[in-house]
Amino acid sequence: MNRKTESRKADHVRIALTKDVQARTRGTGFDGMEFVHYALPEMDFEEINTSISFLGKRLSAPLFISSMTGGYAHAEQINRDLAQACQTFHIGLGVGSQRAMLEDAKMRKTFQVRDAAPDVFLGANIGAVQLREYGVKAAEKLVSGLEADALFVHLNPLQEVVQTEGDRNWRGALKAIEKTCSTLSVPVIVKETGAGIEGVVASELEKVGVKAIDVSGVGGTSWSAIELYRNGADAGNVFWDWGNRTADCVKECKRTVSIPIIASGGIRSGLDAAKAIRTGAHLASAAMPFIQAQEQGGKKGVEKRIRQFVDELKMTMFLTRSKTLAQLREANVRT
Repeated sequence: MNRKTESRKADHVRIALTKDVQARTRGTGFDGMEFVHYALPEMDFEEINTSISFLGKRLSAPLFISSMTGGYAHAEQINRDLAQACQTFHIGLGVGSQRAMLEDAKMRKTFQVRDAAPDVFLGANIGAVQLREYGVKAAEKLVSGLEADALFVHLNPLQEVVQTEGDRNWRGALKAIEKTCSTLSVPVIVKETGAGIEGVVASELEKVGVKAIDVSGVGGTSWSAIELYRNGADAGNVFWDWGNRTADCVKECKRTVSIPIIASGGIRSGLDAAKAIRTGAHLASAAMPFIQAQEQGGKKGVEKRIRQFVDELKMTMFLTRSKTLAQLREANVRT
């Protein structure tokens, strides 16, 4: 295996957990939104229904633990704890980049979690440049190796251009995505990694067959900051807050495409998730809060954090007279 890949994946999680790598000067864009509070909810809290269908699979809440880890020894336990917690709450899960698995079959076990989460919506993961390099057959291998329900193709040009060893040739990436969409056995979802997908790119992705978009905008973890800590590149500091804010991405994508939108990038509570859904997202997703919860308390820590997210979402719905997510999408807000 390429040991540099394994080391890089371990460094990413270690830095994310030990350094302050959150957006510094720019928030998600949801801060200016306030729900109108109803002093008479006129409902029983227990009547609230947060379930939703996503690409043919039912989730108990519009929540996804997004792709971040895998490809090194300790990642196996992290992913299994996340998977078991997702199974308990019936929410979605995506693993981190499986590039390491393509380079060394021994790393496959760090991603395999289907036995721990037989019912969850599970997403495999590959970078757009690696997809162009390895092709659809390799992508199919990643999907079948996980028994995944979809393939996440991640876009990380900012992280790559900041990395001293990053991939800077992105020619043909869209064509590779298009070919994969037309031949892969499962739907393709494209996600950013903290700099955001806006309307133009979203439209291009929908046209080539992508079935959902995870905007992953500015407001949460900065991968430029992680690369700054990892390799000392000055550009990581200059581009710490580069990109499109999460709220802006959701709004633009909602206007531009008809496929489901996943809001990620600075989603840190159930209230954040509610704001994202009200803005136009189908689901909300986060990685950092759950990685931190696993580090602090293992599977039980992740379960506690998921429960908190779901409770906060339901509280928001209760206080806005929203028994269903459809009603939440129409809830009165002040901006």
